[in-house]
Amino acid sequence: RSLGIAESEHQKLMADLPEGEKVKVLLAQALFGKPDVLLLDEPTNGLDPQAINWLENFLADYEHTVLVVSHDRHFLNAVCTMMCDVDFGKIELYVGNYDFWKQSSELALQLQSQANAKKEEQIKQLQEFVARFSANASKSKQATSRKKQLEKITLDDIRPSTRKYPYIKFEPEREIGNDLLRVEHVSKTIDGHEVLKNVSFILRPGDKTGIISRNDVTATVLMQLLAGELKPDTGTITWGVTTSRAAMPKDLNPEFDHDDLNILDWLRQFAPQDEQDNTFLRGFLGRMLFSGDEVLKQLNVLSGGEKVRSYLAKMMLSK
Repeated sequence: RSLGIAESEHQKLMADLPEGEKVKVLLAQALFGKPDVLLLDEPTNGLDPQAINWLENFLADYEHTVLVVSHDRHFLNAVCTMMCDVDFGKIELYVGNYDFWKQSSELALQLQSQANAKKEEQIKQLQEFVARFSANASKSKQATSRKKQLEKITLDDIRPSTRKYPYIKFEPEREIGNDLLRVEHVSKTIDGHEVLKNVSFILRPGDKTGIISRNDVTATVLMQLLAGELKPDTGTITWGVTTSRAAMPKDLNPEFDHDDLNILDWLRQFAPQDEQDNTFLRGFLGRMLFSGDEVLKQLNVLSGGEKVRSYLAKMMLSK
């Protein structure tokens, strides 16, 4: 119950549960009995905000050891007292949460770069002195001393992180007006259950709005209505005349259900006529971290993250 699994779901088979509920059941199984060590791999995936808040509080008060992998920095900040930074095949430990690790690692890199800059300036001055006075008998001892100083100076090996980040930028082809989206008195019933009742709101250019609901179906139905995949029972949804839209569905698997296509050919379907050549598409996918022969990966072997990056590339092409 703490994870928000309704009592009506308790006797159902796992196969009949929605994906989000399956995650909650598996999480409850892991937490049951308070084991000495909890190993959690992306535990917030599929959880609603209420369940995540409960899990954060539970783990923060948990008296035993927790080792967690997560892309949710807010969750890591709330739960973790130590961070393991895995880079270049090494692990460095930081005592503190995610924000502390980020600030500390960036500060360490900055100080290292500043120290190298000072050393480089010192090296330049010593080299100039040696070049100028090495042939001067009265200065030869000083030149020799400077040479020895040069030999002792070593620059720190500063390597950029192996972490890479995709380049995501949406560029609409035309300016949009002030009337971006107007939702008025929208209601919707699904399978006999009213999931939306008399909903009204307005979005204007630049707004960034999050949709939070205790019921996953409600949020999903609202998104499907906005994307035009469903029609409201009552009310109206009006987009601005000059507005272009791109939508990412909750479940990407049907979008990639093509055994005979690779990423490159799949993306080509959505590109304008003048942007369908391999050079352009490879460059575009390179922005999303697909390099070399990775663009020839078959769709049926893509990971969840690769599907998201591929779909974002499609959305950016749509403009």
